[in-house]
Amino acid sequence: MSAPISNEKRPPDPVLLAIADYAHAFAVPAGDAMDTAALCLGDSLGCAMLALNFPECVRMLGPVVPGLRMEGGARVPGTAFELDPVAGAFNIGTLIRWLDYNDTWLAQEWGHPSDNLGGILAMADWLGRARAKSGQPALKVAEVLRAAVKAHEIQGVIALGNSFNRVGLDHVLSVRVASAAVLAAMLGGSREQILDTVSHAFVDGGALRAYRHAPNTGSRKSWAAGDATARAAWLALMVQRGEMGYPAALAAPQWGFQDVILKGKPLELARPLGTYVMENVLFKVSFPAEFHAQTAVEAAILLHPRIQDRIDAIARVEITTQEPAVRIIDKSGPLHNPADRDHCIQYMAAIGLLKGALTAEDYSQASAADPRIDALRAKMTVAEDKNYSRDYLDPDKRSIANALQVFFKDGSATDKVAVEYPLGHKRRRAESIPHILAKLEANLATRFNADRVKGLLGLFQDKGRLTAMAVTEFMELFKP
Repeated sequence: MSAPISNEKRPPDPVLLAIADYAHAFAVPAGDAMDTAALCLGDSLGCAMLALNFPECVRMLGPVVPGLRMEGGARVPGTAFELDPVAGAFNIGTLIRWLDYNDTWLAQEWGHPSDNLGGILAMADWLGRARAKSGQPALKVAEVLRAAVKAHEIQGVIALGNSFNRVGLDHVLSVRVASAAVLAAMLGGSREQILDTVSHAFVDGGALRAYRHAPNTGSRKSWAAGDATARAAWLALMVQRGEMGYPAALAAPQWGFQDVILKGKPLELARPLGTYVMENVLFKVSFPAEFHAQTAVEAAILLHPRIQDRIDAIARVEITTQEPAVRIIDKSGPLHNPADRDHCIQYMAAIGLLKGALTAEDYSQASAADPRIDALRAKMTVAEDKNYSRDYLDPDKRSIANALQVFFKDGSATDKVAVEYPLGHKRRRAESIPHILAKLEANLATRFNADRVKGLLGLFQDKGRLTAMAVTEFMELFKP
C-alpha cells in the first residue's frame, strides 16, 4: 500500500516567485532593451498587416460569435473589430504570428516572444480606453514596451534551460506563462495575484506539438500563439475577480507540472530575469521562414547566381546544419499545405536556389506546383555539424549556422557557402535595422496609403514620440 500524500501546504515554488517578483517590481531601464522593444512592436504590427492579405488568416478573426461587438473594447489593427481583451488577444496574436515572420528566440526551447504582444496590445487598448472614459491618466506606449521586455525575458529565460519539445509539448506553453505574468501586472495585480495567474498557466499543461510535425502539420501552428496569449488574458482576468491560485503547481509530487510534464525534472530559470532576451532577440528580416532555416536560405540565395543556369545539371545539394533543424524541419515526401512547406528546410533552400528570393507567396499551392522544387528537394541531403550545434547553445555566440554546397553531374561543385549569423542576429543588429524598417514599410504598404505609411514609419523612428503616445491614440493609427 502506498503512503498517503501529505495535505500540508507547501511554500510557493521558487520559479513562480521569481517570475511574480520580476513582473511586479522590476524596473525596465532605458536603453538597448527599450529601443529593441520599439523595433519589435513595429516589426510585429507590420507582420500583422501583411497577414491581413491572406484569406486563411482573415477567416480566423473577429468575435467568437459572429456579429458581437464590444464598444470601448480592444481594437484589432487593420480591421473594424472591437472585442473583449481575450478575443482581442487571440486576434492580434494570430495576425502577428500567422506568417512565421515575427521575432524569434532559440535555445533548449524555441519560440517567438513577440507572440505575447497579442495579449499586451489588447489589454493595453482595453485598459486605456477604460481609463479615458473615467478621466484617469492615459496608458502610454512606454508601458506596452516595458511589458514586452518582461514577456520576452520570461519566455526566453524559461527556454534557455527547459525543453518542452523533448516531451512533445509546443513552445506556446511559455507564451501563456509569460503573457499571464505581464497581463496580471498590467491589470494592477499584486505580487500574489501575479503568482496565482502564472500558477494557472502551468496548471493548464501544454498543447501537443502534433500540429507542427508530419504527418499532422497544419494551420493550427499559425494561431496557437494567439490562443496561448488569449488564454493568459482570461486567466489574469479570472484571478482579478478573486479566483485562487496554486502556488505549488510546479513541484507538487505526482500531480505537479514537473512530475507530470517534465517526468520529474525540475523547471529552472537559467539566469536571473532582466533584459537579456529582448537585447538578444532574433529578427526575421529577410524571409518568412522557420528560423533554423534562415541562414540556409541566405546561403541558397548567395548560390543562386552560380547555379541558376545549371539547374538540370545538379547531382546533389548538401545542407549542413544544427541539431534542432534536423529534428524540426528536415522533411521528405509530399508537402500538403503552406504550414508543411515553411517548416521544410529542403523546400525553403530549393526556393532560394531557384529564385534567389523567398516570400510568403512561395508557400502557396500555386508556387509549390513548380516541378523543379520537388525535383531539387529529392537531390538534397541534410546532416548535422556538431560545431554548429555547440555554437547554437553557446550563450556568447547563439549562432544559427547553415551551409550549402551544390554538386554537378560533371563532377564539379560550388564552394561550400556557410552563414553562421542571420541578418537579424544581435551581432548583425546595426546592419539589420535599415532592413527591419524597410520590411515594416513594405508590410504597411500592403494595407495603407503612402502618407499613412510614411507617418507610421516616422513614428517608429522617433522613440520619444512613440513612448509618450497614449496607447489609445496609437491603436487608432491602425484603423482600416
